[in-house]
Amino acid sequence: MIMDGNGRWANQRGRPRTAGHIAGARTVRQMVEHARRSQIRVLTLYAFSSDNWSRPQDEVDALMRLFRRHLAAETPKCQENDIRISVVGRRDRLSPELRRSIDAAEEATRECQSLHLRLAVDYSARDTMVRAAASVPPGVSMTREDFATLLASVNHDDGSAGDVDLLIRTGGEQRLSDFLLWECAYAELYFSRRMWPEFSTADFDAAVEDFRARDRRFGGLSRQVAAARA
Repeated sequence: MIMDGNGRWANQRGRPRTAGHIAGARTVRQMVEHARRSQIRVLTLYAFSSDNWSRPQDEVDALMRLFRRHLAAETPKCQENDIRISVVGRRDRLSPELRRSIDAAEEATRECQSLHLRLAVDYSARDTMVRAAASVPPGVSMTREDFATLLASVNHDDGSAGDVDLLIRTGGEQRLSDFLLWECAYAELYFSRRMWPEFSTADFDAAVEDFRARDRRFGGLSRQVAAARA
């Protein structure tokens, strides 16, 4: 999920952008709880793009404080509800305090299995591919599976999530914004006009129902896909 529209939601109400991020954090909790109840196995949330570092410093600082505070507050709840937390993306530009909070959350929920909640922080799909490609030794031939493993390794990711089935973006924009480009090769795309703080569990269900009604062919024919699943 690309959680877009926090700032615009706040601006429409004459409030500072940080108020939108705080409201958006409440929506995160609702969506995570609902995803678990809906038996979604993996949920990846685009929390902070590598391009977001270009935003005003006070907004970036507020986002990082909010992320650290909610990570600490939600980790015990995730343990109780069997939700595993992992953070994908770069970590070298995060503060030491935030890195410690991430390590603690991942360690505390490592054995949880009902839902794998992945938070993409300082994440860029294009930068990931560049870093992965640069690490391939000269003359080494790579399969798609090999390269996918390499992509995961540069992002503190164990690779267990696999390809994306459904990508949901809120806020009315219709673009990928450098999110999971490799993994979204055959993802179904769903764009909602609702701002992220307004996005509801009913909206989530509508996106999933729309996904289930689609004919996914993966470059082949419907009958071939059906035969492979039989």
